[in-house]
Amino acid sequence: MFSTIQEVEVFFNERKKLGMKPGLERTHELLARLGNPENHFKAIHIAGTNGKGSTLHFIKAALQANDYEVGVFTSPSFTGVRGHILLNDQEIPEKIMVEQMNHILPHVIEMDEADLAPTEFEVLTALAFCFFAQNGEFVLIEAGMGGRFDTTNAVQPILSIITSIARDHMDYLGEGESEIAWHKAGIIKETIPVVVGDLDEEAFAVMKEESRKKHAPCFKLGMDFNRLYFNLQMKGEHQQDNASIALQALHILKQSGFKLDFEKAICQIEDTMLPGRFECVQHNPVVILDAAHNPAGIKAFIQTAHEQYPDANKQVIVAMFRDKAIAEMLDLLSEQFEHITLTTFEHPRAWNLNNLPRNIPVEQVNPDYKALLEYIPDNDSVYFITGSLHFITEVRHYLLNQRKMM
Repeated sequence: MFSTIQEVEVFFNERKKLGMKPGLERTHELLARLGNPENHFKAIHIAGTNGKGSTLHFIKAALQANDYEVGVFTSPSFTGVRGHILLNDQEIPEKIMVEQMNHILPHVIEMDEADLAPTEFEVLTALAFCFFAQNGEFVLIEAGMGGRFDTTNAVQPILSIITSIARDHMDYLGEGESEIAWHKAGIIKETIPVVVGDLDEEAFAVMKEESRKKHAPCFKLGMDFNRLYFNLQMKGEHQQDNASIALQALHILKQSGFKLDFEKAICQIEDTMLPGRFECVQHNPVVILDAAHNPAGIKAFIQTAHEQYPDANKQVIVAMFRDKAIAEMLDLLSEQFEHITLTTFEHPRAWNLNNLPRNIPVEQVNPDYKALLEYIPDNDSVYFITGSLHFITEVRHYLLNQRKMM
């Protein structure tokens, strides 16, 4: 049994060795043993290749502005294991997390012995669902990878959202957009409304068919509701899409009987900022963090960088997971930026700079990102740090800690 939060953290770190195991068999078994907590809270389930984190936070801010208690289950965390589970922007209390884990642990041990060992994320999902069964009026749940076979898909939502479809996690989800869309469409539930982004024809056809089979009303950006333009703190054309999707979700909630003041909602949506999404973390020189971890994300990053800093000397530092579309993303970056430095970070999936595809059009390589950040010259350049969200999380933590020590 656990006595401290540190012991819980050790448990989750050790559980990482099980890796990712697609499928919901273990999750359903664990939740059934815990009394099916997923049936006891109002959830909004959000999937999508890009944009799901921003859309989630826009909705969260709007609901909180209307005095609702809002839970969030998100991944990855910027602040450790407790940072995955939030209630009104506060991490799950250490005492409650330890208590919940002591409730869950005997079931995990029994499942281990029965050759049904739940993964780190499956146990974390069960923990979050147990917590939210007792806390929060709304719970916003961000899908991990894909949707159909993702652990979070055990939830029974009151609304589903699919923000975008693009190539990512191809080893698991397939190469084509229709295959990826099939995985994302798996979060659509019987008769439950679904809001989708401005998908291309191939991806939307998959959504329409899944919605038809599930008798689920489907609302598409640019077809069933309009793209609106907000005065957002979060920069980039793609964030206007995410905010429009969030507002449509709020309209559906209001039509379902929930009280919402849209003036308050829009005010908070416009003021929302999200760590690692074109976030300025330093001035003199300017340092921007932007988690762009697939080709569509890189394209959005490039567009926003040129829009926001059209005349600046732009320096790009990038690190990615090795199982991503590395060559394609580096080609996109090299076409738009002259100064690109490749680096890496501590993670089992981080790329090995000695084993990158040949003909990568980048010559500057430094495996020590901390050394790079320590010696950024104070000049008129703008420094963009991009790539894996795990990398951005690590860099952000390092920079903020450095600032505290100064």
